[in-house]
Amino acid sequence: MQMENEKDILKYVYKFVFTDGTEKTFEIKLDSESLNIIRAEKEYPDWTKFENFSCEHCPLNKSPQSHCPVAMNLSDIIEFFTNTPSYEESKIYVLSTERQYAKKTSVQVGVSSIIGILMATSGCPHLEKMKPMVRFHLPFASLEETEFRVMSMYLLAQYFRSKNNQTPDWELKGLMKIYEDIQKVNQNVAAKIADLERRDTSINAVVVLNNFADFVTFTIDEKDFGHLEKMFRSFLD
Repeated sequence: MQMENEKDILKYVYKFVFTDGTEKTFEIKLDSESLNIIRAEKEYPDWTKFENFSCEHCPLNKSPQSHCPVAMNLSDIIEFFTNTPSYEESKIYVLSTERQYAKKTSVQVGVSSIIGILMATSGCPHLEKMKPMVRFHLPFASLEETEFRVMSMYLLAQYFRSKNNQTPDWELKGLMKIYEDIQKVNQNVAAKIADLERRDTSINAVVVLNNFADFVTFTIDEKDFGHLEKMFRSFLD
């Protein structure tokens, strides 16, 4: 798919600078309106086909398309880092339209951040609702930052539902269901990648993502919001 104008493109560039001085740069381009990834026209490997990669709860595997959109989005990053160990340290720079981020950390942390974007923008229905998080992407986010952003996103969505005469979900039950589906996708992706990689970078990156999902679902299930509520005292007085 070709875009007509650069202003229609939302771009994230991840640059890895390793301790030996070598560099790797990975660029992601998204349609700024739909937040769908702009994929290069190419032949995708057989392992990306539904018959080899689809999740057990996949709603697309009987569609006319032959390839899993998540697998298609992940194919380049898996190939890109297939010989890089997950624990290797690097200085990671992230350039977005608005600003630049930098952190010295393990490769898997940076790759996890990339995979989060790639999966949410793939076209997988289970991941579609994460797109607002991509538009306001925060590289290297902590568990608490992700929890706050996810819940804020979901509650804003409920406000929009209410404005559009749809029933809002203020109890976050729908968010729990979203994350249960995401966890199934993450587990399937990790299992499939394990059969493909020479090294463990991408699989560990997916495990990191699933840890975030576990944390959010635990918080919702336990209704353990005290650590967040105390920050909103001025709204409760």
